[in-house]
Amino acid sequence: MKSAVTISLVSEARGGPFVFWDDLEAGMAKAAALGFDAVEVFAPGPELIAPSVVQPLLAKHNLKLAAVGTGAGWVKHKLRLTSPDAGERSKAIQFVRGIIDAGGPMGAPAIIGSMQGSWGKAGGGDVDKDQALAWLAEALAELSGHAKTQHGVKLIYEPLNRYETNLVNDVASGVKLIQQVSQISAEAGANLTLLADLFHMNIEEADIARAIRAGGHHIGHVHLADSNRRPAGLGHTNFAPIAEALRQIGYTGYISAEAFSYPDADAAAKHTIDVYRSVFA
Repeated sequence: MKSAVTISLVSEARGGPFVFWDDLEAGMAKAAALGFDAVEVFAPGPELIAPSVVQPLLAKHNLKLAAVGTGAGWVKHKLRLTSPDAGERSKAIQFVRGIIDAGGPMGAPAIIGSMQGSWGKAGGGDVDKDQALAWLAEALAELSGHAKTQHGVKLIYEPLNRYETNLVNDVASGVKLIQQVSQISAEAGANLTLLADLFHMNIEEADIARAIRAGGHHIGHVHLADSNRRPAGLGHTNFAPIAEALRQIGYTGYISAEAFSYPDADAAAKHTIDVYRSVFA
């Protein structure tokens, strides 16, 4: 398992669960100094994470790009893959495609979380759950297929807690969604993987370690935060059984810190790398 830390360049997301903010190179320099293997970047659009911008910085600081986030599609541009408006759904797909095309040449998969939207009134209309899931599966099939054929990278889908979406809240439901995508395109379904976010799982899963074991090979990325979304070690989550479950399923991906900059960014990053080394490495 490898370590990563988040850097957000999205001003509209300020106050959210990202460790470093605003300055890509400064965040990389601090990540490298602490010994992280990679960074995970959230940008307002693909232009700020283009290979011409990011690759020289990665090389300079001897880092990998673990993943690229698409959350700005919602928090900045208000785009959702399950919008009742077909034009908005098309724009959402194009936004994600742009992020895939930026990160893909550097081997970085895109993460779809908040852009998945919701159903019913929470989703901005009277769309029922089955229709919203159908639209989501169709979008994921298209985008996962694009990521695979154009760049040879995975697409990461993130189940969120009930306060952020009413579509897919746990690993088991995420596996069912992958199966739904596979019915549209077997290749796209095989290329779609789940993000196990330990903060969301703390809310939705009765047993995080058991859920990870059940998710098995579908688990393709891990977000590390404590029960209160502060950095690992500053809440009440017991990470030892979680790390053991990841070992049992043969997980070798990133353990990426998506947590509040508490009490500040430098301390948050230090807390995270210490827990990573003592529990996950």
